[in-house]
Amino acid sequence: MSFSVTCVAPVNIAIIKYWGKRDDDLILPINDSISVTLSTEHLRTKTTITAGPELSKNLLRLNGAEESFDNPRIQRCLVEVRRKARESGKCTRPELLEWNIHVESENNFPTAAGLASSASGYACFVYTLATLYGIEGEELSGIARMGSGSACRSLHSGYVQWVKGDRADGADSIAVQLAPATAWPEMHVLILVVNDRKKATASTHGMATSVKTSDLLRYRASTCVPERVDQLKKALEERDFDTFGRIAMKDSNQFHAVCLDTYPPCFYMNDVSRSIIRLVHAINGRAGVDAPVKVAYSYDAGPNACLFLQERDVAEVSAIVRRVFPFNHCSEAEYYKGIPNDEAALNAVPSDVLESFVPEEPNLLRYIIHTKVGEGPKRVD
Repeated sequence: MSFSVTCVAPVNIAIIKYWGKRDDDLILPINDSISVTLSTEHLRTKTTITAGPELSKNLLRLNGAEESFDNPRIQRCLVEVRRKARESGKCTRPELLEWNIHVESENNFPTAAGLASSASGYACFVYTLATLYGIEGEELSGIARMGSGSACRSLHSGYVQWVKGDRADGADSIAVQLAPATAWPEMHVLILVVNDRKKATASTHGMATSVKTSDLLRYRASTCVPERVDQLKKALEERDFDTFGRIAMKDSNQFHAVCLDTYPPCFYMNDVSRSIIRLVHAINGRAGVDAPVKVAYSYDAGPNACLFLQERDVAEVSAIVRRVFPFNHCSEAEYYKGIPNDEAALNAVPSDVLESFVPEEPNLLRYIIHTKVGEGPKRVD
């Protein structure tokens, strides 16, 4: 007789980036990071794990394609979750810990394209496995970290800090929630998918090269990040979007500057990515250079933009983005996904505002996902 559990886990987007390890095996970072957990309604990994005495071997399928179960990170997560289950004594069916497992995992967003698919994937694997064995707790964060560093942040909802820690064994390198998803209900996110193909330089390789060769990375980790962590935590407490947005953009820019300071350099953004950056600054600049930030961008290791904005500005910013990046390669429903447009609000955007922005050539964006800050993993079967 076999047993199955199905869970979902969210994507998280770092506002203060994680880039660089001090221990490659345990995946211990050289600096703290702070992220925003996104809604599983629109971006999530869904994983089903089945355990049974009849299963002749361990098996892993990702988006329908079989992957190697010998991946050292998968193996480490499996070993650590089983160890925790044995030590806790909470597994009501100890035989489950001896049986092989089949893992079916799928993402409803591009994989390995710079949208934190490994974070949600490993978080979901660890959480689903722990649910199957009947365990929970803070230690899951550290186990997920051993699969993919930023996966530890996807085990929490809302706004999350991954504390780098100081211990050599990594026991204090865990993620903690700074504020729940409900703490800032006005926060919205537009994800502009520029390219949904696998990126040329994997994050793991790029990160390792940066640690070896980038002088800017060392300065960023020792000086810039600690200051920004304090500033961002204060901004979250006060719902200060101007400070939040400026930190998000400056840290994103610095992260990609580190990638350029790496030798040989890593290129994750492209011309369309840079056009989006110019557009965001143009939107913000309409009210003057000293006006509060209306919309902020953040890029992980890929060309796709995450735009943070408040609910009151969603219609105007969406209308401007749709004017600047027109499309004719798919239907409206395929182009603008997630939270539906408020058509009345879109139509109310003044024409002179829209006409002040010049359209690019059609189809530079694959599609747009409109989402909000969301909850952590949960069981769905």
